Formats: sequence, structure tokens, C-alpha cells
Amino acid sequence: MLSKNEFEILDVLHASSASSQRDLAERSGVSLGTVNKTLRSLGERGLVSGYSVTDKGMEALAPYKVENAVIMAAGLSSRFAPISYEKPKGLLKVRGEVLIERQIRQLQEAGISDITVVVGYKKEHFFYLEREFGVSIVVNEEYASRNNNSSLMKVRHKLGNTFVCSSDDYFTENPFEPYVYKAYYASVFVEGETKEWCIKPGTGDRIESVTVGGRDSYIMLGHVYFDRAFSRAFVRILEEEYDLPSTADKLWEEIYVDHIKELDMVIRPYGDGIVHEFDSLDELREFDPYFLSNVDSEVFDNIVAVLGCNKEDIHDVYPLKQGLTNLSCHFAVGDEEYVYRYPGVGTEYIIDREAELVAQSLAKDLGLDGTYIFEDPSRGWKISRFIPNARQLDPHDSTQVERAMRMAHTLHDSPMKTQRSFDFYEESVKYTKLLEELKGRIDIAGFDEMAQKAQRLKRLIDADGAKRCLTHNDFFHLNFLIDEHDSMYLIDWEYSGMSDYASDFGTFVVCCELSREEAETALSYYFGRTPTFAERCHNFAHVAMAGWCWYVWSLFKEAQGECVGEWLYVYYRYAVDYLDDVLSWYENGEDGVA
Repeated sequence: MLSKNEFEILDVLHASSASSQRDLAERSGVSLGTVNKTLRSLGERGLVSGYSVTDKGMEALAPYKVENAVIMAAGLSSRFAPISYEKPKGLLKVRGEVLIERQIRQLQEAGISDITVVVGYKKEHFFYLEREFGVSIVVNEEYASRNNNSSLMKVRHKLGNTFVCSSDDYFTENPFEPYVYKAYYASVFVEGETKEWCIKPGTGDRIESVTVGGRDSYIMLGHVYFDRAFSRAFVRILEEEYDLPSTADKLWEEIYVDHIKELDMVIRPYGDGIVHEFDSLDELREFDPYFLSNVDSEVFDNIVAVLGCNKEDIHDVYPLKQGLTNLSCHFAVGDEEYVYRYPGVGTEYIIDREAELVAQSLAKDLGLDGTYIFEDPSRGWKISRFIPNARQLDPHDSTQVERAMRMAHTLHDSPMKTQRSFDFYEESVKYTKLLEELKGRIDIAGFDEMAQKAQRLKRLIDADGAKRCLTHNDFFHLNFLIDEHDSMYLIDWEYSGMSDYASDFGTFVVCCELSREEAETALSYYFGRTPTFAERCHNFAHVAMAGWCWYVWSLFKEAQGECVGEWLYVYYRYAVDYLDDVLSWYENGEDGVA
């Protein structure tokens, strides 16, 4: 076992010859007096001869030799939207070099040839590295459901004397070395307030504590080195805690901090400008001003083509809250703000983009959605205006609900038609069949009885002969935006199509969880008067059918392993509460209305 000073002297002498003790002191960072004493001790033990390392000295260095490196490249890099929609962040070209390629070359220059790249998101884009650089590829199938602890779990058998790296780091100087004394985390000093992970070092630079956020502190930034002792202890903890529900969302660093007293790691400070991590596109552009000009991105090409700007004019790019079917990001050109929608995987099979374009264009012409700018129906991407400081519709505010109902009426009065159609009952039948394929007979108390009632109600609805028109079909409060000037926009027209006009009312009542009284009021707003008995029956029938349709959909989703949560019960309650009432209204006439 070498002391730290002995290791530093041997490491420097192994790397290159020294001309004097003063030269050795400058290159090792050890004081001249300590160099003199340490060199004498190493010579007495036969580890050095003059300024050369002996065979015995190389044997003493052997336990500190770096065995391999792991590069984590599985993540979504969502903060780098929209470029990360097209390719992983680690494959971006910065200052003329692909980030992960530069890092692999730096590792290999340090004599580290055993390199494993853990991939997940858009994994196929990394496969070429195996051929061109001789690295090993490991696929992490859990990249979307767990944090980066899953990547280390996949390669836990490889962890020994190991560099653990992120694919998107950029080092202006090569930080890797063939021999390392102790496990460490790379760090830089930040002045003032920071939201980064702040390190408090103790005796011997051992990391004593880590806090998220702080002031005038060293922060975790860059690569990490695991020595064998750290790896053994960390892998044991990871295996013990991996299946705990609380572990899934944790960074591996959080697991380390939870066990910091038993995991020995020191801080390794680096000077300014050596270690770079890019948390946003604008931050990367500060480092590489020509990045956007040179980036190969269809998204930016589309923005330039539609808005007539240059790539360099695009700024303030950041991801927005992602929807169930699409990815979206904010960007600005000059003082104008926009949203770019990138279609989610598989949406081409469930969304009729031509029908969406027809409805979206009509909505703009009717003054229902002033955010729309352009959509490419063949690819599914769209550019819209961003509404700053927007708020969503309050479904329990009668003034706002009245405006929403009038917007629905305006839409339904349009003669515009699309090829897509929608029907609550037909959708429920489809989901029932899918559920039966998964589970066999649906053994839920009351299900068959409710299904029979829905079928009866469907026949009564059809007998009404109500008009079919263009409907929104996702008509509820989350798809309404109200700007600072109180203008209201109805957005997200992906599911629009030809349907019974009452479909939007049914969706609104159920998905906004309106009370019976609130629903009655909303219906009167829609007609601009008190609805007739027949109109009331027909529209509340669609409340029952919306509840039933989405109840069956929820059962199917739960059977697939997805958690719908409390919405399963919400949909059930609207179905069970309204099916009997509306059937009674139809079958008993107006006298039977409570």
C-alpha cells in the first residue's frame, strides 16, 4: 500500500523522466522537502532507482492501474430539446468533434482501451462506435422508467478501477490517466449562488456531505473514478436497494450520498474552463458560437423554412411539459415566442394528420385557435405561437365555461368535414375486445350490466338523428389557454373528426368533473337558451357514453400494466351515475325527469 505522496512520485516518474527533485516537485504538486524524503524512502525500498521506476515499483503501482471506463449514454437528454428528439446529446458535434467520440479518444490516449458505452434512448445511433472505436455496447432497456442507476446496474460486474463518464461532457484538457490513487468526483469551484450539487470536503479531501444548491462552493461536475473498494461497496448497496420503489427515480449520485459515510470518495478539483457540461442549447452556443450554424437538424431547418429566419436567430430553446403523444419545445426568434411540436413515436398510426390540419386551419379561421402557424401533415410536426403567462380554463368558473361552450357551438356550426370519425360507443367496443384478449372474460361486478345499458343507450342516441359535424374530441379545460389579455384559445386538434355534436359536451362534463348543476348550466350556455327535453336527453347521454368509453379504456390500460389512477373511478362514476338516469329519461319521457 502506497501513501498518497509515494503514489504521486511514482506516477510522475512512470509517466516521464524527471531532471531534478525540483522538477519532480513541480510536476507532482508535492513540496520539495516531501519529494526529497519520499524519493529517499522509495529508493530504500527498491521502488525507484534515481529518477526511474523499478520493476518492483511498477508492481507497487499495479493496484492503482485503471482497468476500464463506462460511458453512460442511455438518457433522454430532454433539456436539449428539440435536437435531442432527433439524436442523443452525446452525438452532437461541438467545436468540430462529436462529444462521445472525443471522450473515447481521450480515454484511449490515456491507455484505457476497455470502454463500455451504456445506451438506451435512440440506441441504434451509437452502434457504429463498436466498429470504429472498438468499444463495447450494453443496452439499458430501463432507461425511460428509471434514472441512471439502472445504467450502472447493467454494468455492475465491470465496476472495479473504473472511470464513470457521461457521454455529453467536454474536456478541453484530457482528464484521464492510467493510474489513479483513490475514488474521486471531478469538481470545479463556483462563486455565488448555485443550484448544482455542492460538495463539502473534509480531512484528506474526503467528501463529507453533498447538498443540492449552495453558495461559493465546489460542485460535482464531470467524470468520476471508482476504485475497487468503492466499486465493491457501491455495487453491494445498489443490488440491495435496486428493487425498492424509492430507488427507481434516483440518480446513482443520490444513492452514493445516502451512504456517504460508508463510501470513501475524495474531491478532485479542476481549474476553470477544463470541464464542461451543457445544460441547455444556449449554454452550448456560448461555448461553441458556430454550433447552430453547423448542426444537422431537421427541426431547425423546418423553423428556418417556415419563419424565414436564420439558425443563428433562434434562441431561448427549452423543453415544455411533454404530452401523452408528442414532444414540444419553446423557442424564440427575435421578440416572438413559438412552440415546436415533434410527433411522438407511433403517432402516425393513431393520428390522422390530414384531418388534424383541416380542423386546425378551420379553428384558426373561426378565431378559435390563434396560436396555429404551420403544420406538415406528412411528418406531423407543427409550429405554433407560444402564449406567455397563459392560464388554463377553470371549469368551475361559469364565465369561462360560457365562453368555451360558445366556442364549441361555433365549431359545430361549421360545414367543414374530415375523413376521420369518432364514436364513444364504437371506441368502448374496441377497448372491450382488447381487454378480453388480454384478460379473457371481464369478471368485474356490474360490467356486463353496464355494457348492456350502454348498448341500449347507443340505439336511442342513433334514433335521435342528431347532426354529425366536426368536433374537437379532446374538449376539456387543459386544452384551453387564456392569455394576459383574456383571449381564449382552444388547442390540440389531433383527435378532431366527424362525430355527434354532443360528443364535446360529454367529454367536457366528464373530464372537467362537472357537477350535475354545472353540467346543466354549461348546456344552456351551449344553446344560448334553456335546452329542450330532447336536447337534454341527447347531450347527457353523451356524458354517460364518455364515462363508459373512458372507463373501459382505463380498464384496458390498467390490464397492460399502466396506472390510470383515480381517473378509473372518475370515469366509472360518470358512467354508472348517468346511464340509468338518461335511459329513464328516454324510456319514461319528460315526466320521468327528476
